[in-house]
Order: sequence, then C-alpha cells, then structure tokens
Amino acid sequence: MHNDQMEDLYEQQLAELLTDLADRMSRGEEMYLEGVCAEYPQFANDLRDLWGTIAVTQAIAHDSLTRPRTEPRDLALFELPYRLGDFELLEEIGRGGMGIVYRARRISSGEPLALKMMLKGELASRVERQRFEAEASAAAGLSHPNIIPIFDVGEFAGRPYFTMKLIEGRTLAQWLNAGPISPEKAARLLVQISAAVQVAHEQGILHRDLKPSNILIDEQEHAYVCDFGLAKQVTGATSLTRTGAVIGTPAYMAPEQAAGARGQVGPTSDVYSLGAILYHMLTGSPPFQGASPVDTVLMVLEQDPIPPRVLNRRADRILELVTLKCLQKPQDLRYASAAHLQSDLQAYLDKRPVSVLGSRLGQVLAGLFRETHHAPVLQNWGLLWIWHSLVLLLASFLTNSMYLLGVQNRMIYELMWGTGFSAWAVVFWLLRRKYGPVTFVERQIAHVWAASLIGVILLFPFEGYLNLKLLELSPVLAIVAAMSFLVKAGILSGTFYIQVGVLIATSIVMALSYPYAMFIFGAVCAACFFVPGLKYHRQRMRMGNND
Repeated sequence: MHNDQMEDLYEQQLAELLTDLADRMSRGEEMYLEGVCAEYPQFANDLRDLWGTIAVTQAIAHDSLTRPRTEPRDLALFELPYRLGDFELLEEIGRGGMGIVYRARRISSGEPLALKMMLKGELASRVERQRFEAEASAAAGLSHPNIIPIFDVGEFAGRPYFTMKLIEGRTLAQWLNAGPISPEKAARLLVQISAAVQVAHEQGILHRDLKPSNILIDEQEHAYVCDFGLAKQVTGATSLTRTGAVIGTPAYMAPEQAAGARGQVGPTSDVYSLGAILYHMLTGSPPFQGASPVDTVLMVLEQDPIPPRVLNRRADRILELVTLKCLQKPQDLRYASAAHLQSDLQAYLDKRPVSVLGSRLGQVLAGLFRETHHAPVLQNWGLLWIWHSLVLLLASFLTNSMYLLGVQNRMIYELMWGTGFSAWAVVFWLLRRKYGPVTFVERQIAHVWAASLIGVILLFPFEGYLNLKLLELSPVLAIVAAMSFLVKAGILSGTFYIQVGVLIATSIVMALSYPYAMFIFGAVCAACFFVPGLKYHRQRMRMGNND
C-alpha cells in the first residue's frame, strides 16, 4: 500500500506540473525541454515522453482560441477594389489562419502580383507577427525558379504585408482532392520542390512546414514552394539543437519535430516532409491521419507508414522505396539532403538506376540492429537487470551443483525455480515501480517475461511426467530465454538479436554438455542481461548528472 500511495503522489505531482506547464505555454511563454527537466529532475523521464503531446495540445488549443469566430468570407478588410499605396487590391484569392492573399496590380507599372496581408493586424500576438515577418524575410533572401519571389514589404493600418509573384493555378492540396496522381507526374513535381528546398537549406533556412497546401502548381505544372511562416534560420550548431517546441503540421512533420525534443530538427526533417508529400501524391492521403491532431502526432512518433502500394496498386515500386526512405524515423536512414532525394527522383525519370535500390540491403541491416523509440524505457530497468543477472547466475550454479552432488528430488528444484523466481518477480516489479509510473510498453515486456517464467517453472514437472532424467530438458531454458529476447528485439532494440543468437547456440552446447548444462546457461544468460543492464543503467546515471 505504501508503494501505491507513493506512486499516486508522484502521479498527482506530475499532473500538477503538466497543468502548470500547459498554462504557461498557453500564455505564450517560451519553454524548452531540457531547461524544464533541469528544473524538475525527478520528472525528467516522464517530461521527455510527454513533452511533444503537451506542446501539440497547447498549439491546437491556442489556434482554436485565436481563430476568428466569423466565417472566413464574412470578414472583409477592404471594400474591393481598394488602393493601397502603389497597389490596387482586386480580389481575395486565398485566406489562412494568419494571412489573407489578394490578387493585385502595381499601379505605376500595371504589373500583376499577389499581396499577402496579416489578417489580425494590431490584434495579432507577438509570435504570430514574428511568423508573418519571418515568412517575408526568409523567402526574400531566396532566389530559385521554384520559390515564389518576394517583391515589396510594408505595413498598412497596423497590418504587415508583402507582395510576391502572382501564380495562376492551384495548390497541390487542391490537386490531390481528386485522388493520387501518376507516378511520373509526382516525381516531376517533387524534383522541382526538392530543388527549391535544397536552395533554402544551402542558405541556412529550414522550411519546417512543407505540405501540399504550401505548394502552388501553375498552369504549366511548375511547382512553387511558398509559406515560409515557420521557417528557421540556422547559422550554427547551437540553433539546430535548441529543442522543445512542436512546430509544423502533424500529418507531414518529422518525428523529431513532433516530439519537440527527441532529436535535432535539421535538413533531414524537411526531407521527411518531402517524403510525406510524395506519399500523399502516390496514395491520395498523408502517411498518418489520426482522428485528431494529437492522435496523428502519436502515430508519427510510434508507427510506421503503410507502404504506398498497399493503398494504391498503381504506385510505382521504386517511388515507394524512395518515399519510405524519406519517412524513416531515424534521421540518418533518410536521404542526407533534399539534393540527394532530387537526384534519385531525376534518375527515376531518366530510367537510370536509383541509389535507394543499391542501399536497400544496407538499410535493412542498419535498421535491424537499431534501437527503437521505446528503448529509453530500459533506463528504468538497467539496475534491475543487473540484479536479475546475479539472481540467474546464483540459481543456475546452485542447481547444477546440487545435481552433481546427487540431489534427485525434483520438488526441491521446482520450489527453487518456481517459488523462488515468482518471489523475485514480485520484488523486481515493486522495485521498478519506485522509478515512477510503468509505461504501456513496459507492461508488454513484463508479460513476455512472465510467459517465459511460466515456461521455466513448468520445465521440471514435465520432465517428471515424461520420465526424463533430471535437467534433461535444461537446454529448453536457453530457447525460452532466446524467444523472450526476440520479442524485446522487435519492441526495444535490434541489438537483442545478438542475445537471441547466443542463447540458441548455448542451447546446443548445453545439450552436448548435459552434466554441466546449467553452469553454461547461468553464465551466458546472466551476461545477456548484465551487459545491456549496465549500458542502460549508465545512461540513466549520465542523464541524471546532466539534469
């Protein structure tokens, strides 16, 4: 009961902290994950797990509170046509949550152009005003045929505005309302988009909100990247590592963006978004689409996308591989740059070999032994696995020693492995709960461990029922342990495949070394727990020191 009360108190304090952080975010206060973790080190692990969801929830709440209550077309800033300095506003052609776009002309020259003006003006928050100004400054510094050029920047009646090239056409999102497009057309469009994004990256600008609605397609099917409102100027390593804010559109944002802390947001984050756009063009829908933005963020963090050809049989196999390479959750498994993606797409269009085919085996092997995003939970298990390895070693050596000394009473072994390990499992679980709330993944792993424990306990009764010699089935222990690590390899870390192979080989050695099988099992299985246990315990200690 004492442990339950401690856990309830911990969860209550965590809930109060999360409420306070959410309130501070809603007031527009800038907060960064590592700073909060340093301030509240006892909650650091849970804050890292929950930070992305908190930030996204607050962003959605902020948008709902600040969005104009009137229908978009019910609010007119000007009676059109309207003269604004040297510009004549002719008609409204677009409107978003932050800005309104007019078809306009420059009176002095008659030049047609588009004028984007901030919707709220003096009522806009500081962050909204900064984003609008960032869009103008970011795009104004870029020169590329597939980036809409900025001409003028100004302010009228408290509302910032800028003018840009007028593109006669539709957004890619409007194109895709009719469903997926042909693979060749998708590749041609993304070649142009990737080239534009690469130029932005070379100028130190990350877009961070690439999506179909931010891509304009003209009547000649030329693509243009627009809306740099969430762009970020990166001029050094420090600007890339400052994490904590969730920025972008959930269905197209990279996992490191969605998490707000799990990785550095950089050029490969935009590459992920380009892959999400390609996925949408091939299938007619984004790679992840939950019932709510928060559900979508969780899918981005936790799930792998359904292969495009499962959703659309006409999707090209090579483009499917290109798409899935972009959508890899580990950043180093994606294309290293938008230029590399553009090169593969152009090779596809030219009927030349693409690099993604040559690297497929390497990617599979690299991904096979990679940690998953669930691996950090093992930091809560590291010290416990060290203790578990010692318990295993002691029990196995004691069992083999008793057998060599002539102890043949099966009941003694059943009590030691059945009752003894059941008691240890209870102690293990109580110790784990002292580290804080148990996650869903940890409960899954606990069930796998419980299943393997049941198999071990039943080993001795089955030997008696089958009239086998004592410990004759002991090699099965190594196989049961191997299967347990096989599940952990799929859920937590591919490095556990090493333990699987070692334990299966151990079962063969045990069968050939019958009188000493439990000595061998104890040494090997204890090492299989001790080595990763020490690794993750050290990670937890380092994290505690950093906090």
